[in-house]
Amino acid sequence: MLEKTYDAAAVEPEIAKRWDEAGAFKAGAGSKPGADPFAIVIPPPNVTGSLHMGHALNNTIQDILVRFERMRGKNVLWQPGMDHAGIATQMVVERQLMERQQPDRRAMGREKFVERVWEWKSESGGIIAGQLKRLGASCDWSRERFTMDEGLSKAVLEVFVTLYKEGLIYKDKRLVNWDPKLLTAISDLEVEQREIKGHLWHFRYPLENVAFDPENPHTYIVVATTRPETMLGDTGVAVNPDDPRYHALIDNNVVLPLVGRHIPIVADDYADPEAGSGAVKITPAHDFNDFEVGKRNDLRQINILNTDASIHLQDNDDFLEGLEPSRNLSLLIHVLDGKDRFAARKLIVEMMEEGRYLDKIEDHTHMVPHGDRGGVPVEPYLTDQWYVNAAELAKPAIASVREGRTNFVPKNWEKTYFEWMENIQPWTISRQLWWGHQIPAWYGPDGQVFVERSEEEALSAAVQHYLAHEGPMKAHVQNLLENLKPGEILTRDEDVLDTWFSSALWPFSTLGWPDKTPELATYYQTDVLVTGFDIIFFWVARMMMMGLHFMNEEPFHTVYVHALVRDKNGAKMSKSKGNVIDPLELIDEYGADALRFTLAIMAAQGRDVKLDPSRIAGYRNFGTKLWNSTRFAGMNGVARNPSFRPENAKLTVNRWILTELTNAVRDVTDGITSYRFNEAAGAAYRFVWNQFCDWYIELLKPVFNGEDAEAKAEVQACAAYVLDEIYKLLHPFMPFMTEELWALTAGEGQARETLLCHAGWPEPDFLDAEAAADINWLIDLVTGIRSVRAEMNVPASAVAPLVVIGANEVTKERLQRHEASIKWRARVETITFADDAPKGSAQFVIGEATACLPLGSLIDVNAEIARLTKEAGKIADESEKIGKKLSNEKFVANAKPEIVEAERERLTELQASAEKIETAIRRVREAV
Repeated sequence: MLEKTYDAAAVEPEIAKRWDEAGAFKAGAGSKPGADPFAIVIPPPNVTGSLHMGHALNNTIQDILVRFERMRGKNVLWQPGMDHAGIATQMVVERQLMERQQPDRRAMGREKFVERVWEWKSESGGIIAGQLKRLGASCDWSRERFTMDEGLSKAVLEVFVTLYKEGLIYKDKRLVNWDPKLLTAISDLEVEQREIKGHLWHFRYPLENVAFDPENPHTYIVVATTRPETMLGDTGVAVNPDDPRYHALIDNNVVLPLVGRHIPIVADDYADPEAGSGAVKITPAHDFNDFEVGKRNDLRQINILNTDASIHLQDNDDFLEGLEPSRNLSLLIHVLDGKDRFAARKLIVEMMEEGRYLDKIEDHTHMVPHGDRGGVPVEPYLTDQWYVNAAELAKPAIASVREGRTNFVPKNWEKTYFEWMENIQPWTISRQLWWGHQIPAWYGPDGQVFVERSEEEALSAAVQHYLAHEGPMKAHVQNLLENLKPGEILTRDEDVLDTWFSSALWPFSTLGWPDKTPELATYYQTDVLVTGFDIIFFWVARMMMMGLHFMNEEPFHTVYVHALVRDKNGAKMSKSKGNVIDPLELIDEYGADALRFTLAIMAAQGRDVKLDPSRIAGYRNFGTKLWNSTRFAGMNGVARNPSFRPENAKLTVNRWILTELTNAVRDVTDGITSYRFNEAAGAAYRFVWNQFCDWYIELLKPVFNGEDAEAKAEVQACAAYVLDEIYKLLHPFMPFMTEELWALTAGEGQARETLLCHAGWPEPDFLDAEAAADINWLIDLVTGIRSVRAEMNVPASAVAPLVVIGANEVTKERLQRHEASIKWRARVETITFADDAPKGSAQFVIGEATACLPLGSLIDVNAEIARLTKEAGKIADESEKIGKKLSNEKFVANAKPEIVEAERERLTELQASAEKIETAIRRVREAV
């Protein structure tokens, strides 16, 4: 006998323990020899991270697929692991050192600091793995990997050295996103755009060889900037070649105010004649667009910032080149050198105003890129970094998707993929950190680089290189070899690799590559990648490039891109808004099954999930409904009967439920295999709640209470059979409760042959169209009568006559056979047939017939019409207000998108309600 209530908090940890002790999720567990493989690699969460709603959705979807395929008998591997998260982890440990008032990393030195990070990782890192287990993630946890573990480090080393020797990795001086707080380059993904209320400063740049007169616009060009401090590095002014105002000035120079540098006016389409003055200052070393304009027009690149974004003028050869020494220049350097960029900005504006070079200042709201970790504005910064020739690696990855070897679901994400891949820029892979894979590059005394798998190999290559060439370096190296330790000849590059570099290898490095392991041979190519759209560029595309280059095969055949989880109003969750929903708190309150099922049933392709905790409570009730139905069935003798065969069922009600079971299994299977998880969950929900719990159990009650022993035995065996199939069908969505029910319904003193997670996926093929039509007709009739009674506010205790017109012989026979059931379930007094509808009856169509309920004597018609009319008026008023809002272009343009969408959804709900009220009013009037 089941407990009266299901206690998720107590049961879920016990089920997790049972799975763990049985090794239930190890690669291949539960499969037969020779089974087809099915593999998914988990998007590795940061080792510093904790479970958020995006993780919950992503991993619920993966787990549905994995449990489903495991039950279908495949050789399944769900490969788990974590990312070392270079910046985030280094920040966590540095913050810890500061809080404990211990020496910082510089004082500790690199080796000791890295040791400290490993200590932190072993003590505090990776808590998210335990949180994923709470969610029910059925990964092979015995194979958990880490992007800095020995095997993955070996793979990273192999890939870097190989790509370097193939000419696909190189060092170059280019602009990068630079975080002045963390003192490292960061990726685009680590940059967030924030709206800032700032200013647009318009400056006058005097024309060369013309006396500057601020009152005479013919003596200068006006340019505008949001970052006045960067003007120190200006090396050109761009105008559009089709702008007639500046034709005569192209190829002439202007004199950079304060600095005195003579810079050219160049013709370039980047300048927009409609924007501002049509003239644009060009600072190639401090703006990504300007960098490209500078390359096209052969403009100098002058970096005027230090790594901490302070001004660097003193001893800056690039800045000083071509400038005439002067008192003003010396004063400029004295005032600005070493100043913080924002302090320098204020001083430059003051100096420009004093020199009458300031034309005007406008308020200007614009987006400013900030580092998501450091929290300060990032700078486009010209620096030497390591790059991957992404354009070359992208070619086969583009072809793979174009030719259908890898498919995106939904398909519209392919457009996003192509737009980025076909315009891809070199990939900056070096980071100025200590935590990460240190770049395997060593520099000789003259700066010559040697990229090898070890320092010993690099030294060997260096010796061969230097001793093979006559010259001063040969003698120098010979002297070093004779008098110094070999390790002192070379200096290793201090930078580490971008964490996306190691995670790009994830589908094959986690399987043992570069070694030829059995797992690599079995599970690569993996099957499905489940990911969010925000990392298509940073992870998906790079895995495609690396997989094709090193494995000569795509890393996966399908990329399922899920949407965002938003709050119930459609707003993006953020700490600043205070609308973040913690999945762990939801699991504590409702259980993991309820959260998982809610996410699954709301995971429609291409549609964001609007998560309302009340919905989770509703799907917890769904689990409670199944639990109670199972308990009720057990109390009525329902128990497994191994000899039960669906095809031998005689009772119509059993043949109906078995037919609907076949339909439900087909719909759930089709939903999962087509990645329409909401449709799969919806089909399971309708069958379990509506057909099994509401109707089948209800229809069995007379049999349970009757005297027909043979019929009772059949329904007891059939109900047990269907329950077993329900547990299997729901298991991918609600693994904890179903595993518990599976064990508890094994039978008195019996045990199941296998855990539910290893049970075979349902494959019923029983169909009885006649039985299904018969019981579904009964359900439709009773449901129709109940709906009419509810709409017309008929008292629950009142019984009403049912008159049927236009009934054929089949319907008449059904009405006679199901008479007792109809009277009991629909509160019907009598059932008669007629040629015309009785006066004062509400009507609805059932098949070829019309059901009529003469209700005039059961309700106060006038009062009911008044009530419904009043309700209709309220709906109309609210609809009108919302309609006016949505027709207001200003409201639609200025309101937050989630608010506009919520109003549209509310209008749709009101329109549906209005239609129902209209139908009810019509029926009440017909009852007069």
